[in-house]
Amino acid sequence: MNVDGTAYRTVWVGSNDRSVHIIDQTRLPHEFVTRTLSTVDEAAEAIKVMRVRGAPLIGATAAYGVCLALAQNPSDAFLEESCDLLLATRPTAVNLRWALDEMKAAVSVVPEGERLDVAYTKASEISDDDVATCAAIGDHGLGLIRDAWEALGQSRPVNVLTHCNAGWLATVDWGTATAPIYKAHDAGIPVHVWVGETRPRNQGASLTAWEFVNHGVSHTVIVDNAGGHLMQHGRVDLCIVGTDRTAASGDVCNKIGTYLKALAAHDNGVPFYVGLPHSTIDWTIHDGVRDVPIEERDGAEVTDISGRTRSGEISTVQLTPDGSPAANFAFDVTPAHLVTGLITERGVCPASADGLAALYPERAKPAA
Repeated sequence: MNVDGTAYRTVWVGSNDRSVHIIDQTRLPHEFVTRTLSTVDEAAEAIKVMRVRGAPLIGATAAYGVCLALAQNPSDAFLEESCDLLLATRPTAVNLRWALDEMKAAVSVVPEGERLDVAYTKASEISDDDVATCAAIGDHGLGLIRDAWEALGQSRPVNVLTHCNAGWLATVDWGTATAPIYKAHDAGIPVHVWVGETRPRNQGASLTAWEFVNHGVSHTVIVDNAGGHLMQHGRVDLCIVGTDRTAASGDVCNKIGTYLKALAAHDNGVPFYVGLPHSTIDWTIHDGVRDVPIEERDGAEVTDISGRTRSGEISTVQLTPDGSPAANFAFDVTPAHLVTGLITERGVCPASADGLAALYPERAKPAA
């Protein structure tokens, strides 16, 4: 995607060396800053503190983290130690484990002296696959937005509600939930997006809105609790969100607050779709509500908030009284029965074990 006329991916390798570069998302939307990762510890730190975030991008960054580890020490012992370090950074997004398994499978079968080249090749393949996958999600989701526009008699823009950031900043490029929106915009279909702010980290207000400003997509930032009101008054035509882990049953884990959006959509007859790549499906879990681990983050993300002051200074302020504890659950799970459909790179399917099995017959297994 473009930033001030320059095309960027969210993670890339230097042209003259093997350094790994990222966009530091903790500095957005007010500062666009890139960082260089030189060690596996720096890659792990970038994932943990959310310089990079979003399930697909976490996986791709972890893959390059393995490359950096092997540049330090190509031994089996350091490979395992480094993968354990990277895996411990974020517990919910399944792409992290998937990417590390892919990297270990690729490099473990070759001699230590050949591992670095193999690792960089595999990490590049993971990144390129994510770009192609997200573009395909966009193509399949485009049909849903086009259908909505035609159902409106092409009389007004299609109103889409999204939550958190499942855009190109959450992937290597294109995004998952936003890919259909970008495809529709580029195809000339008028689309307007209600962007939920997504407290506590405000990844909708800061990241999704920043993306849309750069791409020229019509949008309006709303407080999280406004979604239901808009649906009640017919101002949302469909919802599209992303996911950090989807159970084999079709249950969807996404940023905290997604479940409430799905409940409001169900109550008001608004279609609720989820965009996801194959790497986000956890085929080992059949009950997302019970079995998906939910990350609990530092309560300071709830009690404090950062932004740009009227004078232009970037500052952090405390919202709560001294002594008030804060719980910070990062994700929730939306049961499959609340999801209209899953938009994947292979097509759109019902949010169910049968629906996923039809698209991925080689991966589906009977429930235990």
